[in-house]
Amino acid sequence: MTTTQIVLTSILALLFFWAVGAYNRLVRLRNEIPNAFAQIDVQLKRRHDLIPNLVEVARKYLEHERETLERVTAARAQVMAAADLVKSRPNQAGPIQSLSLAEGVLANAMSQFKAVMEAYPELKADQTMRDLSEELTHTENNVAFSRQLFNDVTLDYNNAAHQFPANIVAGLFGFKTGAMLQSTQTEAERAPIKVSF
Repeated sequence: MTTTQIVLTSILALLFFWAVGAYNRLVRLRNEIPNAFAQIDVQLKRRHDLIPNLVEVARKYLEHERETLERVTAARAQVMAAADLVKSRPNQAGPIQSLSLAEGVLANAMSQFKAVMEAYPELKADQTMRDLSEELTHTENNVAFSRQLFNDVTLDYNNAAHQFPANIVAGLFGFKTGAMLQSTQTEAERAPIKVSF
């Protein structure tokens, strides 16, 4: 083998090993996205378990506010369905956008629920309602943290897939851009859901 052939073979070997390393890094980063969504899903399930309890405690006080309670229950079901869809496709924009929209509807329904509750002092004084509200507030904080983690992991993956020269490997092997969770709410609606007494 001549020196030129050795140099050329060495360069090709280095390029091959670099491409394998870039591919493996992209796979690892892409696989972190479903894991990050699983953290959101855990918190969403906790929240979705708390909301019916909160509604049930309030129901005895708010008998004539049935529409508000039904709106919260329907919004909760919508978020649960959207979250299930994202679990199967956490890297796709459509399911992520559906979840973001459903979360906005739930946040709006919970804000209306809170406003109705403010008018009922006996409901505000109920110990079970206070405990559930505190748990819900804590869970909302965990949801926000989990969303941030999901977006951070997705950003790391997107950066790796779009930076040169790894973008060549990403393009060759079909690594698509991961979708990030975005809020569809107004500034007033972005405040965490809090039920205060």
